[in-house]
Amino acid sequence: RGQTLYAPDGNARLYPPQLSEGAGSLLPGETRPAVLWTMELDETGEGVEVDVCRALVRSREKLDYAGVQASLEDGTASESLQLLREVGLLRQEREQRRGGIALPIPEQEVDKGPNGYELEFRAPLPVEGWNAQISLLTGQAAAELMLSSHVGVLRTLPEAEPRAVERLRRTAKALGVDWGPKLSYADLVRTLDPDVPAQAALLVESTVLLRGSGYAVVTDETLAAQAAHAGVGAPYAHTTAPLRRLVDRYVGEVCLSVSGGTAVPEWVRTALPGLPETMERSTRKAQQYEAGIISTIEAAVLENRVGETFEAVVVEVDRDGGTVQLTDPAVTAQCEGKLPLGERVTVRLASADIARRQVRFELA
Repeated sequence: RGQTLYAPDGNARLYPPQLSEGAGSLLPGETRPAVLWTMELDETGEGVEVDVCRALVRSREKLDYAGVQASLEDGTASESLQLLREVGLLRQEREQRRGGIALPIPEQEVDKGPNGYELEFRAPLPVEGWNAQISLLTGQAAAELMLSSHVGVLRTLPEAEPRAVERLRRTAKALGVDWGPKLSYADLVRTLDPDVPAQAALLVESTVLLRGSGYAVVTDETLAAQAAHAGVGAPYAHTTAPLRRLVDRYVGEVCLSVSGGTAVPEWVRTALPGLPETMERSTRKAQQYEAGIISTIEAAVLENRVGETFEAVVVEVDRDGGTVQLTDPAVTAQCEGKLPLGERVTVRLASADIARRQVRFELA
């Protein structure tokens, strides 16, 4: 058990709901114990000082991304939300300068509508990216604290191998996507538009460069350069979600001790060596669980439409066919036939098997 597993009809929680949705949850108007991170930034958005302590906090207002984005656009946003935008933009600029990678791939989501479950591809709002930058900032600060004290657990991602990058360059050339010789992969993906078929295909192909993420225990021999997370472009740790991810609880405890100048508790030190394996196993389970849910709902949505044709984009090819992405309904599935990567095609639904969680198309 390493993290909460999410499903449309309910979650398999890491902790009992009395904690995760009650005593530990930031419910509006309720006072709750928390780990408080105070980070001072300079005018460029670079972190210059961090303090971590225990505190009692109270949620003053419950917000949603759509409402916050609207208030920022119409000028009614509070000062704190305007600062979120300012800091978020500065941090995104710093991320780009240090070679961090932000893939603009729409997320496939499951919604429960009046007629049952529905699928959609949703591009994140700008405010979601700014909010994510606060989590990344916290994770980087946590990594620096742990590296300075030689104790903790980092989230890691190795640099892509040169041959993998070169293979992606050949794919870009085949798709007609301009990739200048001096342009880095990280800078390229920021220019890609997922609504352009060839660029959408290149985005899907490029995810291969972000494989191999894991966790690493910090020791006296751990160097910042060796511990860097290629996607972040700096050392990084998971620390902002202790109610849904086990490792965050221990990272928080380490950072509380380091920031407060006290010894890291023995129960924390004892648990650290086993955390990478626990989290990696749990993450694999969570990914399989999520993929199974999506596949089941894709089959259910299409069950009564076998034989119909759909417009799709070819986002991946292999020896026997490849993968196509439909926009309506929002389905990504295997397709048989000789497929032209990065082009629009018409496909026919050959089968939709709920029990096997499988959808299969063929070229029309």
